Amino acid sequence: MARLKSNMNTPITLAVQTIVDRDPILAPVIAGHDVPSFVPHTNYYQELVESIISQQLSVKAAASIRKRFVELFDGIFPSPERIIDKTIEQLRGVGLSRGKSVYIQDLARHIIDGTLNLDALDTLSNDEIIDKLTQVKGIGVWTAHMFLMFCMGRLDILPVGDLGIRSGIKKLYDLETLPAPSDIELIAREYNWHPYESIASWYVWKSLENAPIGASRNE
Repeated sequence: MARLKSNMNTPITLAVQTIVDRDPILAPVIAGHDVPSFVPHTNYYQELVESIISQQLSVKAAASIRKRFVELFDGIFPSPERIIDKTIEQLRGVGLSRGKSVYIQDLARHIIDGTLNLDALDTLSNDEIIDKLTQVKGIGVWTAHMFLMFCMGRLDILPVGDLGIRSGIKKLYDLETLPAPSDIELIAREYNWHPYESIASWYVWKSLENAPIGASRNE
C-alpha cells in the first residue's frame, strides 16, 4: 500500500493511512486530497448557537446574521442569560426566523437550568452527547454529528443521515439508489472504517465536486 508523505506521527495522519490501507475505494480519493485539518475546540456554547443560526443558510448569509446577532448584544457574544432577556421579536429583528429564535432561547434555558451541562460533554460517549444535544429544540442528529466531528474532534462519527454522505457513497460504491443509514453502516463495517469513521466521511464529502462540507444537512 502507498504511504502518505505527510508526518505520520499525528492522530489524523495515522487515521488517514489506516483508511487508505483498509478501503481500496476511498484510497484514490484520499490520494487526490490533503489530509483533513480537524481543529477541535471547547467553545461548545458558541458553536451550538452558531450552528442553529447557520442551519439551511449559505455561509455568507449565516455570517451576516451572526454579525447582526452579536451587534444586538453590543458586539459581545451573549451569555445564555442575555439571550433569555431578549424577546423573540428582538431576535427576529437581526434576521433570525421565529423558529431559530425559539431554538436559541431553548438552548440558553437548557444551559441555565443545567439540563445541558457543556462542561461535562468531554466525559460522555458519542451516543450520550447526541441524546443530550437533541433534547434542545432545533438540534437534530445531523447537527449533533457535525458538532462531534468538527467541534469536539471525535474521529469515530458516521453521519448516516447526511445527504452528501449518502450521495458520495452511492457514487463511490456504485449503488443503484441512495443508501439508507443501515446501508452506510454496512459499508463502514465492510471496509473496517472504525474507529475513524469521521475521516472516511470527510473523504466521501471530498469525492463530491462542488459540494461544501457540512452543507448537506438532512434535518
